[in-house]
Amino acid sequence: MTEITPAAGSLVLYKVYPALVKAVSDKVEIQLQDGSVKRVRPKDVALLHPGPVRDFGQLQGAEGDLAEAWELLAGGQTTLGELTELAFGAFTPAAAWTAWQWVAEGLYFSGPPEAILVRSVEAVAADRAQREAKENAERAWGDFMARLQRKAILDEDHERLQEVERLALLRSERSRILQALNIQEKPEYAHRLLVELGYWTAEHNPYPARFGLPAGNPQLEIPELPEEPRLDLTHLAAFAIDDECSQDPDDAISLDGERIWVHVADVAALAPPDSPLDLEARGRAANLYLPEGIVHMLPPALTERLGLGLHDISPALSIGFRLDEDGAVQDVEVHRSRIRVTRHSYLAADGMMTQPPFADLYERAKRFQQRRLANGAATIDLPEVSVRLRDGQVVIHPTERLGSREMVTELMLMAGAGVAEYCRERAIPIPYASQSPPDGSLKGQGMAEMYAFRRLMKPSQSKTLEEPHAGLGLSLYTRATSPLRRYLDLVTHQQLRAHLRGETPLTREQVAERIGASEATSGAVRKAERFSNQHWKLIYLQRNPGWRGRGVVVDVDDNKKATLLIQELAMEVRQRLKNDLPLNTEVRLAAREVELPELSVRFRILD
Repeated sequence: MTEITPAAGSLVLYKVYPALVKAVSDKVEIQLQDGSVKRVRPKDVALLHPGPVRDFGQLQGAEGDLAEAWELLAGGQTTLGELTELAFGAFTPAAAWTAWQWVAEGLYFSGPPEAILVRSVEAVAADRAQREAKENAERAWGDFMARLQRKAILDEDHERLQEVERLALLRSERSRILQALNIQEKPEYAHRLLVELGYWTAEHNPYPARFGLPAGNPQLEIPELPEEPRLDLTHLAAFAIDDECSQDPDDAISLDGERIWVHVADVAALAPPDSPLDLEARGRAANLYLPEGIVHMLPPALTERLGLGLHDISPALSIGFRLDEDGAVQDVEVHRSRIRVTRHSYLAADGMMTQPPFADLYERAKRFQQRRLANGAATIDLPEVSVRLRDGQVVIHPTERLGSREMVTELMLMAGAGVAEYCRERAIPIPYASQSPPDGSLKGQGMAEMYAFRRLMKPSQSKTLEEPHAGLGLSLYTRATSPLRRYLDLVTHQQLRAHLRGETPLTREQVAERIGASEATSGAVRKAERFSNQHWKLIYLQRNPGWRGRGVVVDVDDNKKATLLIQELAMEVRQRLKNDLPLNTEVRLAAREVELPELSVRFRILD
């Protein structure tokens, strides 16, 4: 403000308020509208009218046409006196104060009383539009918040609610909406709100998206198989044995006298290193198995082309080997091949385990298994279940302990051990799977003992280093039987194919880079699968309020809080016990309260 020495009785501006000058000395004594009196410096006030003004009542009742004055002066400069004369016809205290309020409002005028800038028509129009937009936005926001309070949102509200969804999916940490509703800015609270509003269904599974995984299958063009020599093994009976609902049969088994064959879909023939298919699989790391269905690592059309047993003749990468009397894998050979495959479920194959070739294959599988156990392989038998969504219903089935499943598992481990040794002998860099020994041993065969031992197990790792896998009891191992489902299996196949074709395989450094890229995503895949299974298990409990089951006490802390393992759900829960219960005690349970957004459930003990 311009420093002045106003006379007593004049009208001045103090901050944004009118004030009457009562006396002037080294300071200016002013009176405000609330009756208070202040002594201020001359530079703290600006002269609006010389007066005389006796009271604030003289500032009322002025009528004029400031809009017309603005139109006449637009784009120029004026003073408060000139503006007041033009708009009101007289420079009175009331007219001066009314004119100044227009200036202070800032739309048409700006600046101090002695040098007022008259804003241009264009500037005023732009400001007016901006102010109207702001007013409309504030009105719309108010209406939106009112609808949220009533839990009655409109389709047009979905765009605003995307900010809440981003927080629920861990893509942001802040939400203006949650702040306005006084709700904590946490993913579980955002999840609950979205369900309450109907933005998400009550059953919505957020976990794949929360871990940054794609929701759909890749859509890429599938090239033709290259013309190349293939060993004709179509004379051998080859069996692809898998779960009944399996959609991606990528391994099969044969027996040719003393030689065992494990045939694997030749995915690397269509997905060589750094091809579009390879890059897509590298980014996804693995198939994502959800109760709702499978999100594939590779286009389903590729499975239709290469899946074993889906056509009369299948191209494969076949791994042949023998077992010696001690169960060691010997005499490994690898070929690009052609095979003829029949598909069987584990249950169907289990009914043929006493017949050839399954009886012979099972005998070899048991021999190999005994060798692994003698080498310290872990034998942990904890409940496993399959969780599926079928026609909107949650179906939970325990994984059956079948001889056919055990046989196929051992044959796949044989193939992995054989390929690992084959590559080591030929200096072919591949992703070896290794695991350090646990910090302890299994003490007893109860469920609690197995649960405790599992917690001692070290995580399995993929490396280019040739190290043992303690959990499997193998001195060398690689995963090589699921290239349709796991990216590092595909990398192993790419290396084998390069060797078979006389080409230079990837270097150890390149393989290590692929391991790093894959493992960055595969951890997210495992978490999304685990959380999604828990999500649908809880929905199953919600939909079945009469559910009763049994939990086994597998751990108890110092505060009598127990970990219970519910066998039919393969679910771990924490439960406070009223009484001391020994480990491996069974208790009857009923679900009491399911908190889906928190992914938790509380049970009550019925015994």
